[in-house]
Amino acid sequence: MADALTRTDLALPGSGGAFGAYLTRPAVPRGPAILLLPEMFGLTPAMRASADAFAHHGHAVLAPNLFWRALHPQTLDYEGADRNRANHRIATLDTDTAIADIATAAAYLSNVAATPKVVAIGHCIGGRLAVLALSRLHLAGAISYYGLGLSAFPDDLRAIQAPVQLHYGLNDPHVPLSDIDAVAALTEDNPHVTLYRYAGAGHSFVNPNRPMFDAGYAEMVMQRSLDLVEAIGT
Repeated sequence: MADALTRTDLALPGSGGAFGAYLTRPAVPRGPAILLLPEMFGLTPAMRASADAFAHHGHAVLAPNLFWRALHPQTLDYEGADRNRANHRIATLDTDTAIADIATAAAYLSNVAATPKVVAIGHCIGGRLAVLALSRLHLAGAISYYGLGLSAFPDDLRAIQAPVQLHYGLNDPHVPLSDIDAVAALTEDNPHVTLYRYAGAGHSFVNPNRPMFDAGYAEMVMQRSLDLVEAIGT
């Protein structure tokens, strides 16, 4: 594991403006690079810590703010009025525009990390976007943590041609069992896709700042994620 990380907040050029991103990397990063797509609350301390955790394992990580066009583009709190703002901005998020911003971020990260291999890892809405970005941008891999509503994108799921992990908690009120089963049915014949179910786990169960956090499952998910990233790099 790398000991020292360089952490940088930067602005990337987007259509109609620039959007913020958090870049963290060891002194000598090794491929693949990781594009971390955040939860609906944005670049929270938990998302930055997640990026740092992967960087400590030797990978350059870029986490973009995909909500920069929203009425409330900033990082939001988990409760109170900010929670309503977060729900509104994912409800109004334009998928095609978000994928275009992800393409910009992926190109920047690939250049900075000097690797053509970029793996998207996403939490919540970011988990959905990680899979869609893989299908549409032909990334090297994708990992989705409790991705919202993936069953609504059957064409993208059928188009997967690179390694993907899907991690779901079976007590998640935001991703019902019917959605998990539908995603499983759409991907069951695809050897590139591995779907994991975690009994008793709720939404955001790998986020240490949320009440649903499960330390044992979080460690398991992290190891499985690293195993996939390492396999893509070989």
